[in-house]
Amino acid sequence: MKQDIILAGVGGQGILSIAFVIDSAALKEGLQIKQAEVHGMSQRGGAVQSHLRLSREPIWSDLIPKGKADLVLSVEPLESLRYLDYLAPGGMLITSATPFVNIPDYPELDKILAEVRRGGNAVIVDSDKLAKEAGSSKAQNMVMLGAASNRLMLKTENLEEVIRKLFEPRGEAMVAMNLKAFALGREAGRAAA
Repeated sequence: MKQDIILAGVGGQGILSIAFVIDSAALKEGLQIKQAEVHGMSQRGGAVQSHLRLSREPIWSDLIPKGKADLVLSVEPLESLRYLDYLAPGGMLITSATPFVNIPDYPELDKILAEVRRGGNAVIVDSDKLAKEAGSSKAQNMVMLGAASNRLMLKTENLEEVIRKLFEPRGEAMVAMNLKAFALGREAGRAAA
């Protein structure tokens, strides 16, 4: 059993936090993992992507070839379009409906979402609305992780435990907010299935 996941977004959206939670939960379950990431840490708003490979067997490469990803999880809708050709037949795209407008000629959101829907097996989540409901728009990454959690080969309780540990140094209110964001995203992902 294996799962190949591409995470996508822009700098500052918490892609690496999502990767940390998935990786840590996978290790907790005794899975093999490989991760490769591309990010411009000094440039907020620059493209960020991470390849995550989870398996019960040894993994020989950290990069996912085009046409082989089981899941593309994007915290930014325009960025999700970059990775459609990485999806395997029957693969799932889960993307936020909330744009991070970081360029002057950002395309119309309706056109982006229409293209996402044309790609086939897609779930579009209003991550900003749900994150604000949880307590802060900065929790959109945990909303999106929650939306994807229904399709991950990982146990929900392990993901929640890692989220707890990740945000614990920032206090109980931060832990509660991020767990609520995760739960709201999980519900939204289930409803969209």
